[in-house]
Amino acid sequence: MAKKLSVENGKVRVIPLGGMEKIGMNITAFETDDSIIVVDCGLAFPEDDMLGIDLVIPDITYLKDHREKVKGFVITHGHEDHIGALPYILKELNAPIYATKLTMAIIENKLKEHEIQKSVKRKVVKYGQFINLGDFRIEVIRTNHSIADAAALAIYTPAGVIIHTGDFKVDHTPVFGDTIDLARFGDLGRKGVLALMMDSTNAIKPGFTSSERTVGKALDAIFAENANHRIIVATFASNVDRVQQIINSAAKFQRKVVIEGRSMVNIIETATEIGYLDIPPNIVITIEDMKKYTDKQLVLITTGSQGEAMAALSRIAASIHRKLSIKPGDTVIFSSTPIPGNEKSVSKVINELSMSGANVIFQDTHVSGHACQEELKLIYSLVKPKFVIPIHGEFRHLQAQSKLAIEMGIAKKNVFLLRSGNVVELMENNARIVDKVQAQGIMVDGLGVGDVGNIVLRDRQHLSENGLITIVLTLEHGSNQVLAGPDIVSRGFVYVRESEDLMVECHDVVAEALQYCIDKGVTDWSRMKNSMKDALSEFLWKKTKRNPMILPIIMEL
Repeated sequence: MAKKLSVENGKVRVIPLGGMEKIGMNITAFETDDSIIVVDCGLAFPEDDMLGIDLVIPDITYLKDHREKVKGFVITHGHEDHIGALPYILKELNAPIYATKLTMAIIENKLKEHEIQKSVKRKVVKYGQFINLGDFRIEVIRTNHSIADAAALAIYTPAGVIIHTGDFKVDHTPVFGDTIDLARFGDLGRKGVLALMMDSTNAIKPGFTSSERTVGKALDAIFAENANHRIIVATFASNVDRVQQIINSAAKFQRKVVIEGRSMVNIIETATEIGYLDIPPNIVITIEDMKKYTDKQLVLITTGSQGEAMAALSRIAASIHRKLSIKPGDTVIFSSTPIPGNEKSVSKVINELSMSGANVIFQDTHVSGHACQEELKLIYSLVKPKFVIPIHGEFRHLQAQSKLAIEMGIAKKNVFLLRSGNVVELMENNARIVDKVQAQGIMVDGLGVGDVGNIVLRDRQHLSENGLITIVLTLEHGSNQVLAGPDIVSRGFVYVRESEDLMVECHDVVAEALQYCIDKGVTDWSRMKNSMKDALSEFLWKKTKRNPMILPIIMEL
């Protein structure tokens, strides 16, 4: 049970439960004495050492221990690192969701997949709208990002206004919708902003982020240069504006479009239904209809730009896709930049595609959805916050924004470089870190949520590095006389047929340890197992300098 934190009147506490120190799993709680609101609820993708883990979701122990105060989830935009954990978290903490139109449509798809859409209250909000939740009043502000309907939030609290930018950039020529509402940021700045929580993802990059429209020009050029080849474009399913530009280029060059990848199909259907994608009639065809057209008449839009093992492009590259394969001369465009940690997976897919004869293009076909330094400076100059809490990024990104804030005139003592779980208490003229709550990630493996911990991961690591040896033994009930075995079974340690002499020696070592136990009158199975295990482990280390997992199994007849 987490300890109860008391919040005095005129104070507000900010508790990032994720989104610090790493890309992804963005979630922040804002707390007064009577109310908690939660901004975003995202997932993170597993790190290399998280063997077999599908995804990581936030630890909401603190929220569950204060569930009577939680008024709702307010979502800034529809990317997985901001909404992906909702279906899992809502099963433990059901609270209303507030989001813009496209964001809510994507969330609803997820709730349907998890069969909880009927039990969760949802409210679509518009730019300029105010939401009243307990002690909080939240204003929704238009921003630009690599997905439509992204929003910043002005959170009116008993201590003052906190601006949470969500993920954003300043795009003066967005593909869909209007440009970021800089005027509103300026209005809030003139009235006084207590704290600014701003996206740090590109804080290490100087200059400005290019407009999404520049990608359209690059795509047109690639389509023109590859007029006689089939084109495959991999991008994020949620980047609706990018998909629109690919479709625009396909229409301009009179190509049919095939959409592959479950998440890509779902989001394109959703965005089209609510009017966020404009797809010309008869341009989209099925995979089965591809045989009716020549290669130069086709464009495939697919998932897998991050090298995800089960995504469509990865399966195509590895020649395990049931309906698609790479042909020599295919042009494959990676319209994204690898998320930190995914570089190896992306390189593997690029190499596999190249070996199959594809021409792979991964330059000038992507622009970031995140603000660079000059855009961050612009927001600082407009908002003029008293306190700064950099969010969204690895530690180096948060640190870069902290330095930027100080350059922009914010006092160093008013810039808070937080870790997930830190509790910052804000007052009108003062702020300080007052506590730390539980905030490590929860690992999801298949249908199991939280049932894989560090010990299980350590075992998986051990198995992956050294393999497994099983000792199987059958004893007679009552007398403990050996009826069968010990048999030695190897999995992932050595190839038995080529190591018969070693396996014979292993058998002799285990048999000797077992006989020692019998001669000493040992009847306790755990002692017998440990004796065989220790003897075999010591022998194998001396013989092979390897340390496999050893699993003794004793059966009784």
